[in-house]
Parts: sequence; structure tokens; C-alpha cells
Amino acid sequence: MYICLCNALTDKQIAAVVAAGAGRPHDVYAACGCRAQCGGCTGTILSMVREGSGSGGK
Repeated sequence: MYICLCNALTDKQIAAVVAAGAGRPHDVYAACGCRAQCGGCTGTILSMVREGSGSGGK
């Protein structure tokens, strides 16, 4: 499923980048060779980063 429409980033792409160590949405965008455009997906990406890093229940 597309998470970032502006950059055509899917949930699988983002999950892979998070698993590889991305700790912030900025890191996700950088690893995918893009940057935030409209910002509508940033909250979702942040949630994915938090879930992936294991700090979501903090």
C-alpha cells in the first residue's frame, strides 16, 4: 500500500528501511532518495519508525 503518494513510497519499502536502521522520518526519506513533499505521510512514517524500533510503548 502506498504511504507517501508524493514520493510513491510503499509500506514495504518503508518497513525495509526502518528494519535497516532508519530512526526518523527524515532518515526514511533520505534512504529512499527523496524528501518530504506535502508532509501528509510524515505521521504515518513516524508511527512505523516507532513500531519498528520497539520504542512505541514508551
